[in-house]
Amino acid sequence: QVQLVESGGGSAQPGGSLTLSCAASGSIFSVRVMGYYRQAPGKQREPVASITRAGNTDYADSVEGRFTISRDGAKNAIDLQMNSLEPEDTAVYYCNAISTRIPPDIYWGQGIQVTVSS
Repeated sequence: QVQLVESGGGSAQPGGSLTLSCAASGSIFSVRVMGYYRQAPGKQREPVASITRAGNTDYADSVEGRFTISRDGAKNAIDLQMNSLEPEDTAVYYCNAISTRIPPDIYWGQGIQVTVSS
């Protein structure tokens, strides 16, 4: 089992910045990739960014160039630096971890609200 605890988030004005952090504990040796998804009101949950154990990153087109995901191996945590925020980034953000098992185990954080408005 892997436990994910999120922190950060909150409110920002358009053009502003926020940082999300996600700390993993438990069977972290089994985690192959970690990342963030988000879900806006009335919309489906969608992937935002991910980072593999090797440090390879992937971003949704809508956040490419504005968001940066990074990994702190010593803390078993990931950070999502969100710059140039837009109202469309308003959503609940969920940390996600996928194990190396076949089929993979998928773990979720509790979710954290990000609101971008003027």
